[in-house]
This record gives sequence, C-alpha cells and structure tokens, in this order.
Amino acid sequence: MRQSLTAVLERNTTVRGEFATEPYEVAWASEARWFVQVLSAAGDPAELDVVTQVSPDGITWCDHEEAPHATAGLGLTSWTVREFGHWLRLRGRVRGDDAEVKLRVYLAAKS
Repeated sequence: MRQSLTAVLERNTTVRGEFATEPYEVAWASEARWFVQVLSAAGDPAELDVVTQVSPDGITWCDHEEAPHATAGLGLTSWTVREFGHWLRLRGRVRGDDAEVKLRVYLAAKS
C-alpha cells in the first residue's frame, strides 16, 4: 500500500521580493507534487516565479534541475517532482513594482 502526506507550507502568506518556504523532509517519498495558489496580488504587474529546491540535510540548498514555474494573476499552479533526495522547499520571487502576492503552498508526497 502506498503512503501519502499533504503538508501546508504557507497559508494565506503575503510575500514580496525573494522568499523561501520552510523546508520539509520527505526522504521516504518517491514523488511529490507542489500546489501554489495565488489568492490575491497587488502591484503592477504582480508575477510570481518559483522553483523547487533540494537539500541533503535541510540546511544547504540548490535548485532542482527542473525549469522555474511562473504565475501571473490568481489561481492554482501545480507540478510534480521526482528524484529529489531528502528535503524539499520552494524558492520564489515576486516580480513587479511594489508587488506582493498572498499565497498558499501545499506539498503532497507519496511513496
């Protein structure tokens, strides 16, 4: 039987400029799926770029080899990640003059 877990890493969090989520240990998992929901955006234009980061220890980070994901406007974006090692987090950047976004970030992992 497969095991699964969904973690909420950010809930109704307002971000500006560069940011990173809290790390999450998923060494037991073989695959994961990110869900990033933009709830509101302010500034012109408020665009969000995010990339999966991986770590062997939860301290030192590097970008996963996948391409960054971009959102513009409100809504939900999702993508999968495999072969990621032990720890995952998202690194992101809000683009735009005085821009900010309110978002939710979920990490769903399964073995």
